[in-house]
Order: sequence, then C-alpha cells, then structure tokens
Amino acid sequence: MTSKQAQAVAQQLGEISVNGEKLQAEIQRLNRKTCIFLEQVKILNDWLEGKRQARQSGRIVGESRTGKTMGCDAYRLRHKPKQEVGKPPLVPIAFLENIPSDCSAKDLFNEILKHLKYQMTKGTVAEIRERTFRVLKGCGVEMLIIDEADRLKPKTFAEVRDIFDKLEIAVILVGTDRLDAVIKRDEQVYNRFRACHRFGKFSGEDFKRTVEIWEKQILKLPVASNLSSKTMLKTLGEATGGYIGLLDMILRESAIRALKKGLHKVDLETLKEVTAEYK
Repeated sequence: MTSKQAQAVAQQLGEISVNGEKLQAEIQRLNRKTCIFLEQVKILNDWLEGKRQARQSGRIVGESRTGKTMGCDAYRLRHKPKQEVGKPPLVPIAFLENIPSDCSAKDLFNEILKHLKYQMTKGTVAEIRERTFRVLKGCGVEMLIIDEADRLKPKTFAEVRDIFDKLEIAVILVGTDRLDAVIKRDEQVYNRFRACHRFGKFSGEDFKRTVEIWEKQILKLPVASNLSSKTMLKTLGEATGGYIGLLDMILRESAIRALKKGLHKVDLETLKEVTAEYK
C-alpha cells in the first residue's frame, strides 16, 4: 500500500475517538503494575532466605511468564539497602534483571557495578573483576540473583562460580529449562548450583484461587465478572496454560476492552475475543 492509499484509508476511517476522562483513568489504573501476594511467592521467598542465611547457591527454574522475576524482586525489596553518611551503601540482595545476551565476564561485572551505583566501569577484565569483588564486599552483598542466567556465556559461569567461592556470597541463577541444559555441561558449575527450586504453573484449585485474586485485587470492576465460574475458568485455562504472566495480560486487556464497550464487567464474549488471540 502506498502512502497516498494509506492516507485515503485513514481519512475514510476518520479520527480515532478519544476516551472519556473517567474511562482513561480506569485504563491507566489497569495498566499499572501491581504486585499482589501469592502463596508460591512466599514459598520462593522462604527458599531464598534459607539460601542467604546458609550462604549457599542454587537455581530457580520455571517456564517463562510464571512470575519468577516478580518473586525475586519482591525478596530484594524485603531486604532494603541501608545508607550511612560517609560509608558505602549496604545492599544485602543484588538482583540483576536485564543482563545482555551472550553476557561476557566484563558485561557481568559491569552490570553488578551499575546495580550497586558504582560509576567506574572501564578497564581490563582483570581490573574490573578486582573492582567488582571489592565493591561486592564493601556493600555487604549477601546474595546475588542473576535473572535469565542462560544468557551468560559458558566461560562467564566460571566467574559466577568464583563470586560464590571467593566471597562466600550466595549466588542464585534464574531461568528456564535452557539454564539447566547450559550449566550441566560444566560439572564444577553444576555442583555449585545443584540446589534447585521449581517455580511452576497454576492448576486446579490454585488456578481458580489466583483468578479470584486477580478479579478482586487487580481488575476491581464495578460489577462482579464471576471469572472463576466453570465456563470462564475453562476459557482462561485453555488460553493461559496456567501461566500467571499470560493470565495477567489477558485479564487486564479483557477488562479494558469491556470498559470501552460500555460494560461494567468482563463478559464471556469479550473474554473469548481476547483469549482467541493467545491460543
């Protein structure tokens, strides 16, 4: 389609209608990230706390969009950094969320330094390694959590192993089953991260309870949608496969779409419209 044709279509369709003030406020509310309590997050946090206190390393494995990152970040937030005048900040939990693909040793050290608000990230790998170890020790880091750890280059795992061995910092690797495949190639790495916490999907009563929590605490629409009813639950289960991330996306979008239709709840027709896009 040429630019002129696109312009003609745009004129024919007319301007996109602007949401009313009240509707826009509701859409903004539904788009805001909201952290709510789930039992499996508590179990994960208890596991992490045990590893921190014992100064033991391990890995958290689960499929994408099951809530692993949110659970780890919630744990980090429970151990608030402390700052005293003239002293380095005390940061009990360092959590790296966005490491680059094919993450080299230098990339990893730079990510740690940036996370700990340390500005000097230039130098040779040996210099940056020494600086990183010094900063980790100075900031009193007790646990280092690396999300999407399967992005680390094979040789970088040796550096992660050294952080655990030399600084006695609990290191937690987070990822999907791809992470297991990567670390099992190196026996020395695997032996140090043998402890594994499986972060799974929801099913049965757990899935139903989660849907009820989302309806009451996230959507909070004027009229009850009865999303935990048999038909609604079946529709959601088939579309999400029990993944909390997909459930969150589908329910928020369904709520917004229902409001734009002038409805006060998520009806089955709207839910099916949205879920059809995720199958």
